[in-house]
Formats: sequence, C-alpha cells, structure tokens
Amino acid sequence: MSVKSEILNILETNKGKSISGQELADMLSVSRTAVWKSINMLKQEGYIIDSASNKGYSLSSDSDVLSEEAMRLYLRNDYKSIPIYVYKTLPSTNTRAKEEAINNGVHGTVIASEEQTGGRGRFGRDFFSPAGTGIYMSIILKPKLEISDSVLITTAAAVAVCRALEKFSDKKAQIKWVNDIFMDGKKVCGILTEAVTDFESGTVESIIAGIGINVKTREEDFPHELKAKAASVFSGEEGFALRNRLAAEIINNILSCCENLDKKEFLSEYKDRSLILGKQITYTKNNHLHEAQAKDIDSSGGLVIETSDGRTETLHSGEVSIKSY
Repeated sequence: MSVKSEILNILETNKGKSISGQELADMLSVSRTAVWKSINMLKQEGYIIDSASNKGYSLSSDSDVLSEEAMRLYLRNDYKSIPIYVYKTLPSTNTRAKEEAINNGVHGTVIASEEQTGGRGRFGRDFFSPAGTGIYMSIILKPKLEISDSVLITTAAAVAVCRALEKFSDKKAQIKWVNDIFMDGKKVCGILTEAVTDFESGTVESIIAGIGINVKTREEDFPHELKAKAASVFSGEEGFALRNRLAAEIINNILSCCENLDKKEFLSEYKDRSLILGKQITYTKNNHLHEAQAKDIDSSGGLVIETSDGRTETLHSGEVSIKSY
C-alpha cells in the first residue's frame, strides 16, 4: 500500500478528527515531506482535507470521494479482504469486471468508478452515469448456478439494493421486474447482470452484477428524456457524504444473499416489493407487444403471467411495463 493510500485509510478511519503531520509521519515511518506530498495529492483528487497550524489534517465529514479505503471500513469482517478497484472514470464497470473475471478474478471482487462514459443498461441502452453523484459498480460472483437459474442473481441483487437504500433513506424501495428499483414512482437504480459461461458444462463460471444508482444527481442534470421517469435517492444536502457507506452496505447484502442463494429466502421479499404483481402489463415477445396480467414470481425469479387469452406463461427475460390507461 502506498503512503498516500495509508494516509487516506487513517483519515477515513478518523473522519472529522485532526491528526498532526508528525503523528502521521511517525505512524507510517515516513518523513513529514512525504506526508505533505500525499495530502496534496489527495486534495487534487477531490478529497476535502482541512489543515490548520497546531492541529494537523482532518478529512471533512462532507468529503464524498469513492475509495477502496472508505468502502472497506464499512464491510463486514467476512468481506474485509475482497479485492476492490476504484477508478476515476471507466467506459463501463461491467466490461472491466468481465475482463477481471476472465483473468481469474475471485468471488466478491468489486469494480467501481466515479463515472462511466459508456454505462450500459439492459438491451444495450445507455445508462446515465455522471461523475461524483452516483454509485456505479460491478461485483464478480461465482454462485455455481445453471445458466437457466442465473436470473436468481438479479432478483437477489434487487432485494439487496432495496435493503441498503432503506437503511439510509426513509423512502420505500420497490422493484419493477426484473431489475429496476423505484422510489416515489421514479427509477433510482438499474441492475445489469451478465454471465461468463462454460458452454461445455452448461454452468455459469461467473456472474457480473452491475449496479447503477442515482444517489444525489440533481433533477436539472438528468437528460430531458429521463426527467419524467428517473430520480435520485437523495436530494439537496440529504445523504451528501454517504456513497461509500451505501456502496459497502450493498456489497455486504449481495455477498450475504449469495451465501444462501439455494434457499431462495429473498424471493418472498422480492414479491412484497414488486410494483407489477396483480397489475395489467405489456411485454415484448418475438418483437411484438403483448398484454397480460402479472400473477406471480416463480422459484427461479421468472415472472408468471396470464395472457389476454387466458394462458399461463413464465417470462425469464424481456421488457415489461405497467399498462397505462
């Protein structure tokens, strides 16, 4: 670990408290000059570090830069040693995570970025990912699933994200099958799961769970086409410096769900949070739009529907919307 990373770890652990330059130098067995250089580098990266004569350095409680050091502070003990890579910018965290998975990336590896220049949603859509206001991260999972059961990861991840959001917000989090999280009627999070498969054995080698959350994106900053349907978890000064804690809580929840994936205990909660069960919906199949009623979520996370001619079918993928009248 570099001197800069070690200083950041100390400052994050003591956020809001002052630590003298000499104290930091003694703790790390480095010179005061090395401490000063590292502090300046951190300031250039966007960290809000207050410094005062006779007091030392203090990481402001308003500082909200995503970092491995800060996320790791809030991880459960069982997950403290997982690999975490945080970037200033990436085209896509899912793409980077797939590269890592192919190169033997281990279960629980996290790829996060302050922004994405080519963030992707389902069906190749763009995912709006501006710098400094969201959480854009991907987790490599190795759940030992058949390809047909991989949708379970998406449902588990959706529940994990909802639990984390409600820990820090008083808003109710709901799920639009299969991968969108809504608060107050607007989308605040999208989940994109992609599999790295072994076609010979028919098993999933890795699943990349990509999560994009509008944490504190201002309403006026959303593109015009998204303003009517997208929103942020927090507004104004609410949740100003919560991104590292929220990211860690999501990681904790997802890895915990994966430990007991075969028990499928999260499915009942997924149903309870559903925005569409019991509603008339439209869905796309074979490039045609159909109408149906959403009846249930099956044991594999599929959406059970009753078609307009009375047949029961199960959807495992596709675009679903609540029918508007």
